[in-house]
Amino acid sequence: MRPILKAALLLLAVAVVVGAAGFVYLMSTGLSAREQPGVLETALATRARNLTIGWHARDVKNPIQPTPEVIADGRAHFADHCASCHANDGSGNTDLGRGLFPKPPDMRLPRTQELTDGELFYIIENGIRFTGMPAFGTGEPSPQSSSWPLVHFIRRLPRLTPEELTEMEGMNPVSPDVIRQRLLEEQFLQSDSPAAPAPMPPHKGGHR
Repeated sequence: MRPILKAALLLLAVAVVVGAAGFVYLMSTGLSAREQPGVLETALATRARNLTIGWHARDVKNPIQPTPEVIADGRAHFADHCASCHANDGSGNTDLGRGLFPKPPDMRLPRTQELTDGELFYIIENGIRFTGMPAFGTGEPSPQSSSWPLVHFIRRLPRLTPEELTEMEGMNPVSPDVIRQRLLEEQFLQSDSPAAPAPMPPHKGGHR
């Protein structure tokens, strides 16, 4: 048998085995977003994420300095735009984050912190396909981009103080229901007269 044919048959056999293993894995775990990915799936997803980052992005340097003002800008932006999935502390432990698949990474850990500034910028700007991470920018590494302060703030996530977390809680977006409830409470507190009692429902029974 020719070597080329042997190699083709070997590759075909490997593909069949890998496909069968993938099918068994899929049938056993399903497509539920509630399940935690296994070691193999996590490794493949991490590899796929790394491949999606443009090779040119890895060496792009952050054009702005991490001044206190820049960090504060990134913190406010993160609290308003990112915390609903990633949590204020970057852990990903939120109602929305727990419902995503793959789950948002704990951004305090080396898996995120070891990415270069250019890689973090690329992910923020361009998002990642087949995940819950959207694209937030134009993809151009402009010094004016709001993504650069975010990169500096992400570097600070492992060292956030309780005071910073408390400040961020006041910046988190709130639902319309919460806003409506706060307005009602404010109107009640500012009212000069006590609230009138609710009218009694009409009596439907006859006299005895």
